[in-house]
Amino acid sequence: MIKVVSKHYVKENKIQEFVENAARMVEATRKEEGCISYGLFQDDNDPKILTFIEEWESKEALEKHKTTEHFTNIVPILKKLDEKPGELNIYNQVL
Repeated sequence: MIKVVSKHYVKENKIQEFVENAARMVEATRKEEGCISYGLFQDDNDPKILTFIEEWESKEALEKHKTTEHFTNIVPILKKLDEKPGELNIYNQVL
């Protein structure tokens, strides 16, 4: 099992636009084979921090996700709404 944490630091005046585009990504991704869970979360202390938390059956399923039409179309839009580079961590289950 693979977990992904993709943190975005969104421009304050672009939060709603980010969420609207992310909603399209979440809806499409949840239908993908190998996707266990996929959601967008907002930080309690800083609403400009929006984080995708994902769970995938395998590395192969995650790699396939990165080639989907919705991923390749929406990710560039989301990145333009960030005020600074985000963080991406990919975790392999140990226990």
